[in-house]
Amino acid sequence: MSRIPGMKTHRNAELGLLAFVMVLVAAYGATVEANRIGEITPTFWVPAALLSVLFLGLHVVVRFTAPYADPVLIPAVALINGLGVGFLRRLDIGDALSEKLPVPGIFAGIGGRQLAWTLGSLVLAAVLLLVVRDHKVVSRYAYTLGLVGIVLVMIPAVLPSSLSEVNGAKLWIKLGGFSIQPGEFAKLALVSFFAYYLVRKREVLSLASKRFVGIDFPRGRDLGPVVTVWLLSLLVLVFEKDLGTALLYFGLFVVTLYVATERASWLIIGLLLFFGGVYLAYLLGASVGGPFANFYDRAQVWLDPFALSNYERNGGSYQLVQSLLSLGTGGLFGSGPGAGSPRFVPEVQTDFIFAGMGEEIGLFGLAALLVVYLLIVERGLRAGLGVRDSFGKLVAGGLAFTLGLQVFVILGGITGLIPLTGQTTPFLSAGGSSLMANWLLIAMLLRISNAARGPANSGGGSDRPGPGPKKAPTQLHGAMTEVIQP
Repeated sequence: MSRIPGMKTHRNAELGLLAFVMVLVAAYGATVEANRIGEITPTFWVPAALLSVLFLGLHVVVRFTAPYADPVLIPAVALINGLGVGFLRRLDIGDALSEKLPVPGIFAGIGGRQLAWTLGSLVLAAVLLLVVRDHKVVSRYAYTLGLVGIVLVMIPAVLPSSLSEVNGAKLWIKLGGFSIQPGEFAKLALVSFFAYYLVRKREVLSLASKRFVGIDFPRGRDLGPVVTVWLLSLLVLVFEKDLGTALLYFGLFVVTLYVATERASWLIIGLLLFFGGVYLAYLLGASVGGPFANFYDRAQVWLDPFALSNYERNGGSYQLVQSLLSLGTGGLFGSGPGAGSPRFVPEVQTDFIFAGMGEEIGLFGLAALLVVYLLIVERGLRAGLGVRDSFGKLVAGGLAFTLGLQVFVILGGITGLIPLTGQTTPFLSAGGSSLMANWLLIAMLLRISNAARGPANSGGGSDRPGPGPKKAPTQLHGAMTEVIQP
């Protein structure tokens, strides 16, 4: 895609931010070695240098395929991804020292694997940018993507526990030494399907039949889509034994529906349906058991993690308690990178990575990390506000909200705000499926932001049929403005 002379693309600003981010990642690695080994090895800079080459490659692809894309997205994600690789390598170093083994090589252990997964993820993101030159092309395959998304969500539920269950949640497909979490990719497919469906049906779903407490509620016959997704989310909750995934899919649909129609009544109906369904599942778990038993057990752990009966039993609250203690030990400033004891938290490299890092970087460090996540979400919403077609608005808004909700679900679980989930922390946790899916999410946001910030021929053509503006795009813009400007 050629750029227009005189129109700023801000790619040099992106390059400068990337250089600054990689300096921070290198400094983090040096501090880890100083605190953990007692010296800084001559190769401390190698992981940051390798990551710099990878991110520079994606920057070059963006420079030629999406020159007007948001210059903050890649550096912000690169910072989180780089710190994740650095922390996982810190775990490898700690494990080696505890077993009196030499310091592992750059490509060894979970840190080395995460470095390799980062390479694969960036290649996928680059391929998406090269293949999808206009985000509206995706809408042609909306129903196919919807079907693929549902199949990906349901596959772990129908597989035997030996092939799909990890820590009580059936979210995986495990074949030999290979495992993948298909739900991570399902959310991308479902966002596209929801956006396409709601663009076509928004006028019907915007109709109100009754006004109650100053809020317009939809007609009863228009509740079908919400009830259908609600039932699917309950099936995920029951058969995949995971509250976080159910909340993620249902929340994604309801918020996208709100953005499309600008009716707060959909949010109220969605919240009532979800929490009503969760409470019903809890009651059935206490009285009937069966497929509801796992959720009941998790709720009991959440309600009283320090109870001896919960702490000592297998699959109980031990991990949650260790997470809370780790966060408490970190205090405001933390013990310093490499100076903590994150391995006291079982499986700290997965969804509990926030707790492990929190012990070492403290409350201020975690708050800074969450601000970076918030910046990514805000930039995604801004891309949705700026793009001129309704499908792009809903896709960008849905993807940004999905990322923000996933971070909330994980952080809420490890701090005891909500029951624990099996979700992985985007860009931080060890694992290839999560990393690849979330980099594809960022690539799609880059494509939409390029259309939003670039000229009309950059893929951001309006879906308005004539010179007169339709009401629906204005509604979409107004609803999204409410989201980022409360």
